[in-house]
Amino acid sequence: MEEASADLPARHRLVLMAARILLTLRHPVLVARFAMRLGYLPNPAAPTRYNELMLWRKIVDHNPLFVTLTDKLAAKAHIRAACPELPVPETLWSGSNPEDIPAALLAGQVVVKTNHGCEMNLFVSDGQPGRAEIVRKTRRWLTKRFGRRSGEWAYWPIAPVVLVEERLKLSGRTIATDIKVHVCSGDISHVWAEDKLAERSHLFDGDGRPLPGRDPDYPREDQFLPVGPALLDLVRQAIALAPHIAGDLDHARIDFLVTDKGLYAGEICIYSAAGYGTWTNPAIAEQLARLWRLEDSAYLRRRHRGVSRFYAEALRARCAMRGTDNFDG
Repeated sequence: MEEASADLPARHRLVLMAARILLTLRHPVLVARFAMRLGYLPNPAAPTRYNELMLWRKIVDHNPLFVTLTDKLAAKAHIRAACPELPVPETLWSGSNPEDIPAALLAGQVVVKTNHGCEMNLFVSDGQPGRAEIVRKTRRWLTKRFGRRSGEWAYWPIAPVVLVEERLKLSGRTIATDIKVHVCSGDISHVWAEDKLAERSHLFDGDGRPLPGRDPDYPREDQFLPVGPALLDLVRQAIALAPHIAGDLDHARIDFLVTDKGLYAGEICIYSAAGYGTWTNPAIAEQLARLWRLEDSAYLRRRHRGVSRFYAEALRARCAMRGTDNFDG
């Protein structure tokens, strides 16, 4: 890990060194897991690389907006307000007791999910899975505090509920099922289109041009998603819409669902891949690290008191050196 430039004032260097020690001691499990997953010891106080920036967000930048955007139900309202022209999958029912789900809803084509975590989805078709299984699984999900293991703080304050959502017919095996756009302070880093049904994907740059390399979900070169005019058009639409949803956040991944009728809103991801995402093309992570401006984070935008004030000042000074000839990381 490269250290801050020697031209940074000595007082700031000392503060950042002390903060690194303190944060490592306060979060030893997260730091150790990071090192095991990614192969190097991170600097959680003065991050430079993309995955370090994610770790810093998890343990330092507790922006209250992250809770709203991570809540799958509240995020829908945010998307409607920020981007009213984008269709949002309709919520047919929501509540804290899955026993109260109307039976008629479970006889059709719906998705049953909870709002406070990932991979808590049941795709219901013509009464299957049955009501008893749906109630059993969702009750178990409601008791789970998602993101604890990986330190994904924004999930923890969410009041868990179950929601029943319309099930869209996605364009898998023809175009794609998902388009995911990484946005940093309004700038597009890259786009990740995938077809979950065919287990294929393709990467694009911020202007919608295809990129070499593979993504974390489908890393093999034979899992190449064909690029046609329909996909390119949807990728460019997603690029145009995503900054409106992300607003002035220093980083967010904005997900879209792909149907034959066009794009629908997906999720807003604050901790993409729990902060451990990698790509076979190293330029992807390098671009994210260049565009992710910590000075635009909620943490560095607000005033601090006490010891935190000295840390924030030192980190702001380090950020100010980015883009200068004297900055070496």
